[in-house]
Amino acid sequence: MDAKRAKAIYDSKDTIAVTLEGDPVWIEHVDEANGMATVQVGSNPGNTQTVRVDRLEE
Repeated sequence: MDAKRAKAIYDSKDTIAVTLEGDPVWIEHVDEANGMATVQVGSNPGNTQTVRVDRLEE
């Protein structure tokens, strides 16, 4: 996925399924300028990672 799509998903009121290497994630922040996103992996709020948006899949 690209940074614009990640930002659109983040801004959407709908729930859109996104995965990181097969694991479901919630997008918490998108840095469009650098192509990075902070995501919560699974349902554990303490498990966050900052990854390149091209690693995310819809």
